[in-house]
Formats: sequence, structure tokens, C-alpha cells
Amino acid sequence: MALLAFHSGERPTGPHRADHVPDQAPTPGPAADVTAPDPNGDAAADPIRPGDPARADAATARELTRLLFDQDGEQERVHAPWRRLIARDTFRHQPGLTPEQRAAQSYAWLRLVNDTLDDPEALATDPALLTALHEWAAIVDGGGGLTTVASIHYNLFLGSLLDHDDSPLRDHAEFTTLRHIGTFLCTEVDHGNDAPALETTATLDPETGGFVLHTPHPGAAKFMPNTSTLGGPKSAVVAARLLIDGRDQGVFLFLTPLTDHDGPLPHITVTPLPLRPNAPVDHCLTSFDHLPLPRQALLQGEHGRLNADNTLTSALGNRRKRFLTSIARVTAGKLCMSAAAIGASRAALAIAVQYGNRRQVSGARPGRRIPVNSHRTHHSRLLQAVATTYAMTLLHRSLTTEWSRHTADDRDHVERLIALTKAWITWQARTITLEARERCGAQGLLPANHLAGFPEYVEGTITAEGDNLLITTKAAAELLLHPPATLLPDAGPPHLTNPRYLRNLLARTEQAFHAQAHSALRHGPAHDPQGRWNTASTPALQRAQAHTTVRAADALLATLARTGHQPTHQLLTELTTLYLLTHLTPHTGTLLADNHIAPHHVHQLPSTVDALTHSLQPHLTTLTEAFDLPPQYLEALPLIQSGDSQHSDGDEGAQPRPALV
Repeated sequence: MALLAFHSGERPTGPHRADHVPDQAPTPGPAADVTAPDPNGDAAADPIRPGDPARADAATARELTRLLFDQDGEQERVHAPWRRLIARDTFRHQPGLTPEQRAAQSYAWLRLVNDTLDDPEALATDPALLTALHEWAAIVDGGGGLTTVASIHYNLFLGSLLDHDDSPLRDHAEFTTLRHIGTFLCTEVDHGNDAPALETTATLDPETGGFVLHTPHPGAAKFMPNTSTLGGPKSAVVAARLLIDGRDQGVFLFLTPLTDHDGPLPHITVTPLPLRPNAPVDHCLTSFDHLPLPRQALLQGEHGRLNADNTLTSALGNRRKRFLTSIARVTAGKLCMSAAAIGASRAALAIAVQYGNRRQVSGARPGRRIPVNSHRTHHSRLLQAVATTYAMTLLHRSLTTEWSRHTADDRDHVERLIALTKAWITWQARTITLEARERCGAQGLLPANHLAGFPEYVEGTITAEGDNLLITTKAAAELLLHPPATLLPDAGPPHLTNPRYLRNLLARTEQAFHAQAHSALRHGPAHDPQGRWNTASTPALQRAQAHTTVRAADALLATLARTGHQPTHQLLTELTTLYLLTHLTPHTGTLLADNHIAPHHVHQLPSTVDALTHSLQPHLTTLTEAFDLPPQYLEALPLIQSGDSQHSDGDEGAQPRPALV
């Protein structure tokens, strides 16, 4: 049976949808040989022929989906469970909930996530599956709350127990069944970006062999973990300074029960903070008043083991290294935050494009109405955002694979890349989700359409697991000790439509910023390390951003080699070119001054971008259908449900239904 082609107004469901992806996506050959896979499994299917754009675009969307999600052939294992989960009706928008009810809903959804798992501990130790959860959970209504509590429980809490606790006697069943929800207490009121200086103490009591956990003053209160009674009893791993005989041994983690069904346990004070409407999580201040803990509370490992005689043995003599080892799960958390921001970006763009296809505005001729996506001023912005989102997704895929396979020898290198990527992706996602919201006008402000919530949630990812500017600055300083990106050999002709040539130009900008930073360090004020770094910090940060955009370009180029489907290859080549031109444009002055481009390149760049935009515009829907959002998710959004007649260029006159808010 041939793949059905559907036209505007026809919205099929199930396997006959054009966006349905079979469990095992084929690897097509040249365009003339491509056969449309039969969703019902029939042996024969009609070939896709030139002149059949609807069916050709359906095949291209499927192939793009494979390239985006089927890394190492694991789409069904890694992404499909979460995609199926968020398709359930229980994840749809419920109007009228108070912020506290929405926070409680986040925990109810967390239990649904846990119910899908055969082995929650396996989720915590599987970077691909864990980050995929964040990609899909972040897009549901109030998904910021679900993503946050899931990230804390599975990654920071359960992951820390598994990584650092070498005691075979500890039973994790109460955490894997969610009888106790886990949380993570590290940063304090006075110590956020400088968390290594935290002041919570865990003093070894030589008489009991246990510890006394204490908050010495209000500035040392833990800020801002989810420690209320919402969701049920909570336990935490608490980062505290281990004191033995008055000597500071560095920061370690301590497993600490916090609350039961009635409230905080004795010696613990929990003060709720205001709830954020679009990130419904029960953030709190938490402090301890000489809380006794058993000896087994200490999470031990190579960074420190407590001997029977109360002496500490550690393979790390440096207290800062002990701290970094204790909170090592923050690195995986950076990957998770990046994944959530990518998921929000894809969803925001898919919604904006669908709405832009349906929203009718006045055309050039009297009485004629056209989709708002017809306007270059509208679709060009969306296309540039789509190009960057493809780059973000593919960069993240490659980095997740690197993290899964890293060794002790390359761990520092991969951690640095993860920090740079987290900052770049979440900053890009803020711009993208804001753009998508704006392109939907007043409809984009209605909570039921999700778009207004995405930017606020992305703001949280920018700060979580390391403030972006801080982690970028640290990584940028380290990066100066390493050479910048090298040029691709055989890049081809110096044309603005040649992506390999453009990728090398982007690498040239990284090399230029690298040289500027080193020059600033050499000529900075003598005997003033802070002053020297201040003079070098701007080009160092620019070099770090260029380094990340080059890696994203390389991920796009590598993906081109993974498809033999010629229409997809051509479309992705143009999208890669648009991505590169978008991120090269701010640096044309540097490239021109260094003789890497000629004046005619600068003059040609706007028209080249415009020509690419013109070529890509008919495929904008295909590019976002490849994001593979469940139809149940999209069709529940009021701006998708509404007919064309309700969408006009006069948004200010629209009367939203009360149920939408």
C-alpha cells in the first residue's frame, strides 16, 4: 500500500500520519530508488517519483527524524518510551491550577515516569536514556517542574548514591520505588557560584562514630532545593564539610532523611520559597541544627574512605578535587539541562511553524488571505532558529556519546566540552523559544499553548548545574592551554554555498580569538593576575563560543555523511549552510581584516542568505515535522485546534476562551 499524502485540513492519526516513524527506519538510496515505507508492513510500496512533493517531503521528514533521533540505532530504546509517555492525556494542560497544585502535579508525573522503568538505577547510569527523558519531559505543560524533579531524583540524588557509595549494604529500594523522593543539597545562600567554599559542616562524633550535620549561620542555609512535603517524604544527599578532630577534610556527600508525611524531621528547618508559575517546583531554604547522622550516611569512594580508627584515606590530597568528585554528577546534569533546552526549542518551533501555516493574514491583492509563514520577514527567523536547533541536537548527540565512552584520560577534555555546550545550547534556546513565542503573537502568550512557559523554563537551565557565564569563563581559561580547531582538508571552492569552506572560516574566527587572548595575556599588567585575565577574558570567551559553534558545524557535516537519501542530503546541506552563515555573519569584519574573505564575499552574504531562505522555505514544515512530536501533544494545543478563520493579523481583537488560561 502506498504512503498516503495528506493535504491542508486533513489531520490523520496513527500510523498513516505523514510524521509517523516506523520502528526501524530504512536507509534510502538515491532519490529515484527511494521507496516509501508502508506503515502497515506491506511488502510492496509505490516509489516516490519526481513531481510528487507531498510524498517526497514525507520520506524526507522520516529520514531527518532518523538522523536526529536514531543515534547508534537506539531510537526505540532511548526516545520512544518518553515520546509515548508524554502522548498520554494526563500530560495535557489543566487550566485553573494554583502554583502549589502544579508543583504537586510535577511529582504525580514523576511517579508515572518511574512506573515506566524496569530499573530506575539503570536510568541513572545511562546518559543517552537520561538525557532523552529531559528532552521529552521538558515540553509538556508545566514540564519544567517534571524535568526539574526528575533530574534531581535520578541524576543528582540516585546517581550520586550509585557513583560514590561503595557500601554493598545500602538498600536503594525506597528511592527506586519513590517511597522517598530524592533531592540534592549543595549550594547555599552565601555560596552559589563559589560552592567549594560552602559552610555546612558534618562533624565526626568519635563517641558514636556518626556525624553531626549543622548549619552554622543563615548564610549557610541550603538554597534552593525541593525539600517540602509536596510529593511525599524526601531524602537528600547533602554536601557538607567533613570535620575530623577539628580538621577540614573537604566536602563530602551525606545521605540524609529530610521529611516524612507530616513535615520536616527533628533538627531540620524547611522554609518554602515563592513558586515560579512556569517552573512549578517546591524550592526551599533548608538548614540543620546539630542533626545526628549514622556513620553509614557518608558516601565514600576513592575521594575518601573513613577507617575504623576514624582516620580518612583519600586518593585525592587536594580538597578542591574531593569537592569536584563529590559533586561529579553535575557534569551529567549539564548534559541533562542542555537536552531539556533542546527539547523546548524543538517543540516551540514545531508549534510556531504549524500555527504560521494556519494563521491567515491579508495578502498583496484585495480579498486574498495567505499564511503568515509566506512572509520572508516571518519565516526567515524561524528557519535560522530551525538550523541552529538541528545543530544543537546533533552536537548534543555526539557529546552524549563521548561522555558515555569517556575514560579517565579524556575526562577533563569531555567535561570542558560539556560545560561549553551547555552554556551555548541554553543561551541559544532562550533566543529560539522567545522568537517562536513572538511569532505566534497573542496566542503565544496563553499558557495552554505552552510557548510562554518555554523561555522561563530555559532561564532555569541557564543557571542550573553551573551558571553559564561562570562555567564558560572557567572552560575558556582552560581552553587557552589547547590549540584551536584545525581546518578541514580539501574544503573545496571558496563559495558561500560550500559548507566545508564556511566551516573553515568559522574555525578561522576561533583561531583569531585564540591569538587575541594570548596576546592580551602576554601584554597585560605585570604582577596582576586578575588584571591580565580581565584583559584576555573577552577574546577568550569569544574563542570558547566559536569553538562550540565549530563543533556543532562538525556534527552537522558528520550527519550529512549518514544519509544516502538525496533529497534529505540536499535539504540538510542547505540547512547546514544557513547555520554557518548565520553564525559567521558577526565575524565578517575579522575575517575580512585577516584576508580570509574578500570584499565581494561580504557583499554577497545577504543575498546568499536570502537565496537559501527562499529555497528552504517550502520545506519549513518538513524540517519541524521531523522533530516527531506526538500528534496527541500538538492537537491538544488550542492554537493548533482553532480553524484558520480564527487566526488573523488582528491578534489584539482576538477573544481567548477562559479555559485557555
